[in-house]
Amino acid sequence: MCSVLQRACSARWAFCGVLVRKQHTFTDSALYGRLYPGHIKTNSIQKALLAVGSGVAALQNPYRHDMVAVLGETTGHLALLKLKHRMSNDPEGYNILIERPRIRLSTLDLSRMSTLADGSLGREYLRFLEDNKVTPDTRADVKFVDDEELAYVMQRYREVHDLIHTVLGMPTNMLGEVVVKWFEAAQTGLPMCIMGAVLGPLRLSKSRMQTLVTSLGPWALRNGSRARCMLSVFYERRWDQNLEELREELNIEPPPLIVPTKSKQSASES
Repeated sequence: MCSVLQRACSARWAFCGVLVRKQHTFTDSALYGRLYPGHIKTNSIQKALLAVGSGVAALQNPYRHDMVAVLGETTGHLALLKLKHRMSNDPEGYNILIERPRIRLSTLDLSRMSTLADGSLGREYLRFLEDNKVTPDTRADVKFVDDEELAYVMQRYREVHDLIHTVLGMPTNMLGEVVVKWFEAAQTGLPMCIMGAVLGPLRLSKSRMQTLVTSLGPWALRNGSRARCMLSVFYERRWDQNLEELREELNIEPPPLIVPTKSKQSASES
C-alpha cells in the first residue's frame, strides 16, 4: 500500500509515514500520460488502496481535507457520470461544462461583492466566507479522476460546496457540515457524501443529534432530493440575485432553524 501511495499522492501527503513523489509540471503531462494538469493515473487496485487508506484517515480525523478529497475522487466515478448527465441536460449546466468556470479568489471580484445588497447571493456568500474564516482557494485540485470531463465535474462540486452552505444557510461547524452532507448525499449520490452523512452524526452532541434527526436532517434530505442540480447553477452570473428568490427557483425551502456559527474550522473538504 505504501508503494502505491508514494507514487500517487502529492508531497504534502504522508500515508504510512513515507515521503511521496513530487508532482510533475503541466509540460510533463504527455510524458506521464496525464489527462489534465495535476492528474495522477491509477489503476483499479491502486484506487481501492487509496480509497481504503483515505477513508480510514478521514474517519480518524474529519479535518484531514486532503484525505476526504482522495476518498471522493477514488469512489465517485458512477455518481460523477450521473452528475455530468444532469448538467448536460440542463441549459445552464451545459454552459458550465462548456465554459468551465472556476471559483477562486483570483476569479472573484470581492470589492464588488461587498457592495451588493444584503440578502443577495454574492453578499451572503462573501459574508459566509468571512464569518467562517474560509476561502475557495482551500479546495484541492482533482488528481485521481481518470476522465478529463468528470474531473471538472468533481472540481465544480468542490468549488460550489461553500455556495451550497450559503444557499442552505448552514455554517461550517460540525452540525452545519453534517446537514450539508445529508443534502449533498441526496443530491449527488457521491459515496463520500453518503459516508459523511452516515458517520458525521456520531461526532455530534446529544442535543445536536436530536436537532439533526427531528428537524434539519429530514429537511436536508427532502430538499436535496427534489432540488435542481446545484452544479448546474452558474453562480458567477447570479451574484446580484436575491438569495430567497434563488432558493425558490431551485426548489429549496428555507432552513427550519438558524444554526449559529461557533466553529471557525471547516469540518470537511469535498
